[in-house]
Formats: sequence, C-alpha cells, structure tokens
Amino acid sequence: MFLIIISRYFLIAGMFHLWFYVWKKDKWVKRSLSRKVTDKKQFYTEVKWSMVTSIIFAVAASFTFVLWQKGYTRLYVDVNKYSLWYLPVSLLISVLIHETYYYWLHRWMHKPKVFRVLHKVHHDSNITSPWTAFSFHPLEGLLQAIILPLTIIIIPIHVFVLLFQLTIMTFSSVINHLEIETYPANFYKHFIGKWIIGATHHSLHHKQFRYNFGLYFTFWDKLKKTESPRFLSLFEEKTAKSLRTEAKRDQE
Repeated sequence: MFLIIISRYFLIAGMFHLWFYVWKKDKWVKRSLSRKVTDKKQFYTEVKWSMVTSIIFAVAASFTFVLWQKGYTRLYVDVNKYSLWYLPVSLLISVLIHETYYYWLHRWMHKPKVFRVLHKVHHDSNITSPWTAFSFHPLEGLLQAIILPLTIIIIPIHVFVLLFQLTIMTFSSVINHLEIETYPANFYKHFIGKWIIGATHHSLHHKQFRYNFGLYFTFWDKLKKTESPRFLSLFEEKTAKSLRTEAKRDQE
C-alpha cells in the first residue's frame, strides 16, 4: 500500500513539476502566482513529510482492506449489485462528504492552539509546489485518512469508484498547490467552473490563512463567507496575462 501511494504521489507531482516548471516553464510563467520559487530545502522537507503521510495513508488503507475482508464495510466489486447510475451518484456523495468533513476540519485546524500542533507543517510551505500536496504533520495526515474508511462503512461504493476518488484527490491536491493557475480565463464564471478550486484559490489560503478552506469545491467558502475577496481579481490578472502572451506569440 505504501509503495502504491508514494509512487502515485511522485508520479503525479513529478509530472506536474516537469511540465509546468521545466519543459513548459516559459509558457506558464505568466500564470505564476508568486515571484518567488521553492528551493531545494523546501522540496526535501515536503518530500519527507509526504513520505510520513504516505505511511499513514497506507496503514489506513490496509486497515480498510481488513475491514472489507471481515465484512464491516459496504465496499462492493460486483458492478451489477446496484444500478449503473448509482456509480457516479455514489462518487458524488462520497466526494461531498469528504468536502464537508475537510472544510470544517480545516477551519478547526486554523484555531491558533490547534494550528501550532497540527497544521503549521503544511503552512510552512507559504509558496506551494506540486510536492506540497501530501506535506502534513502526522496527526493531520491521520485526521485526513479516516474519512474515506468511515464513508465506505456507511455508504455502498464500488471498489473502482473508491480508487477513482483517490486519484481525483491526488490530482486535485497537486493542481491546487501548483502555484500556477491552470484553468482558462473566465473559468470562475462557468456554471461548473465557479464551484471548482484551483491554484489561485488555494494559493491565497496559504498566504492569507483565513480564507479558502475548501478541498475540491468552493460552495462551503461561498456559503460561509470565507472566500477570499482577492480571488476573482487575482484569477483575472493571471489568466489575462497569459492570454496577452499567447496573443502576442500568435502574432509573431
């Protein structure tokens, strides 16, 4: 389990790092949210904490597998056990449970006394990178690891739906910590895009601390008035710069 989780982390984070910071750096520099870049010391620190997190996730995954073997979960493998329409519905339900759990956990972790113990490790990466995605204190990693096992004890979920959600979680975390806005201009105005968290949204959380607590979606931040007032203007600024650069390149 550890090898699967850490390999997925290195594969996805490494792929994004190479594409946005090495191979296509000139193309994406205009969408960078910070003038500073992370250094080797931060990289090694993030990888160290990410390996610890991967161990915790692996233990949680192994424990979940044992629960499944013992019949204590509602995880299933026969795709015909429930209607096919239930596959995407179960994914949506599980993701919304995860989002709700994380939003309120995240706000709790920003209480000063809790923050110093649980969440400071993650926020030591003020300028984030793809490698920040799993950089957590062990106790925070444990709190993040328990929600999916609890979910599949309550809700029937196909094993491949669960694996798909775990993949979405990793991609989402890497994109949100990328520090380069990947979504197109006016994405936040789209009827779906306005609910999706990206690099601009989460980068502001790492710099302002009191805004943007969501994981996948913005709806809790919007509902509870915790979305940063700088988000829209910063998103427009970074995507507009990118559009001007692309237009200039096309003219040349």
